[in-house]
Amino acid sequence: MTTSCLRAALAIASDPAQWQTAFARALPTLDVHVWPNVPKVVDFALVLRPPPELFERVRVRQGIFNLGAGVDALLGLPTLPRDIPIVRLEDAGMAMQMAEYVTLAVLRAYREQDTYAVQQRERRWHQRVRWSKADFGVGLLGLGVLGKAVAAALRGFDFPVFGWTRSPRALPGVTTFAQADGLRQLLTRSRVLIAMLPSTAETTGLLNRQALMQLPQDSHLINVARGALLVEQDLLDLLDEGHLASATLDVFDAEPLPPGHRFWEHPKIVVTPHVSAVTLVDESATQIAGKMRAIVRGEPISGIIDRQRGY
Repeated sequence: MTTSCLRAALAIASDPAQWQTAFARALPTLDVHVWPNVPKVVDFALVLRPPPELFERVRVRQGIFNLGAGVDALLGLPTLPRDIPIVRLEDAGMAMQMAEYVTLAVLRAYREQDTYAVQQRERRWHQRVRWSKADFGVGLLGLGVLGKAVAAALRGFDFPVFGWTRSPRALPGVTTFAQADGLRQLLTRSRVLIAMLPSTAETTGLLNRQALMQLPQDSHLINVARGALLVEQDLLDLLDEGHLASATLDVFDAEPLPPGHRFWEHPKIVVTPHVSAVTLVDESATQIAGKMRAIVRGEPISGIIDRQRGY
């Protein structure tokens, strides 16, 4: 088989025409069919939160490409084929976006912009004593492609950067920890904690009261991973009790965030609508097209999901 005779099923809720146009540029010989008008057999599936019936109606022969970095929703489908590789996006323009978002939140915490905003409303002129950078450690839960980009950006501001992964990993300029004891060590050193882990059975509810209480007094939480990592009521309690100073949240258990949710109006919480690193269509299509060509040639590719680990 060559790339001149490939068919793909595209199942995405928003802007399918934009994806079709992008793939027409990146791989002109790819015949892209938009769900539900798809053939019974395709070489590839291009999906983001697809309907379960897609894989009941369509046989995928070579690969399933997730049009986003997180695959927890896809892996939860009972109809997902067990014998077809699942490939996630790697960076595709998201790493820079994530570094921008997280750096902005860290700097806002370090420079106490929220406190100065309150002083402005009170018309109070008071210059606060600046934190020592050495005492303002930043902890990263997860050091994947996006986590590494965030770590590199923060190192440029001379913050002490710590990283935690499930298994030991070295990263220049980052003090790394692993496993349960390593998580405790990272938490106690982190004035700002950044969640960047995938949503798996092991990470669900990881950020609970017990974990967050190990952060230093007046610490900050940034969650750009998945809402399932955080026990929301525990966060609210620790903010109200004064142990945590603030939280910047881009992901939630329920999305869109319900209008009556306490997060909307809490004075110590910044809410954004899952925009820390959005999928860039042209960059993603180019990356996927390159991997399709490699698969057809029988060459190995990166980004294949380990189903047992969930990422």
